[in-house]
Amino acid sequence: MSDPVLFSVDKEVAVITLNRPDKLNAFNRQMAMALQSCLDDCADKSIRCIYITGAGKGFSAGQDLAEVTEPDGPGMAKILAEHYNPIITRLRNLPKPVVAAVNGVAAGAGANIALACDIVVASSGASFMQAFSKIGLIPDSGGTYFLPRLVGHQKAIALMMLGDKISATEAERLGMIYKVFDEEEFAEKSLQLAHQLGAMATLGLAYTKLALNASAENTLEQQLQLEDELQQKAAASNDFAEGVQAFLEKRAAIFKGN
Repeated sequence: MSDPVLFSVDKEVAVITLNRPDKLNAFNRQMAMALQSCLDDCADKSIRCIYITGAGKGFSAGQDLAEVTEPDGPGMAKILAEHYNPIITRLRNLPKPVVAAVNGVAAGAGANIALACDIVVASSGASFMQAFSKIGLIPDSGGTYFLPRLVGHQKAIALMMLGDKISATEAERLGMIYKVFDEEEFAEKSLQLAHQLGAMATLGLAYTKLALNASAENTLEQQLQLEDELQQKAAASNDFAEGVQAFLEKRAAIFKGN
């Protein structure tokens, strides 16, 4: 049996590939726990960006319903508490950028795991679907949190209730994702984006992510205070000193993420 999640490091980028292509990378317990383990491995200081994609024709079709119907299956409470919620928490708390490279269908929890990443790019043949209503469930894996913040309340509730299939082009138009690449160049261009992020001042990117995570709940005054605190930390970093020096010397900066 092949590994349900593949993990490799390409220079400064951790490449995570969901690997149940015969099931469109639908999640079962083994795959969910393996993804959590891979995300934990990304705490390594040498890794400065995380790139998540799917094997085969899909990113992830969401939950493997065969597991849900098994007599000795984990049950919905365990699936959320032990499978998906820890994945979403890890994605948001990792102090480095996470790129979701959506190569095909992203449905249900698969779609919402992608939307929980920092930057989402998609192949022109990819699609997104809040499939939960089709089987009498509600969106989970942070979907009710992230989607309305990306596309607005009215659009989000319609997409969730109707379960519309959204093309990659439409997802980009709605602001759900960052960019669409043609299928022929998708793998190259999306990984290139991850390497671009990995070569940047990743400590500053981590502080940016931290500030954005807090912005949904903070008042303006609280957010200004947080920006102040984080900016002071960023200004004390070696990357800031290098960035300024490189600017003055009219050369490309060489950031080390500290």
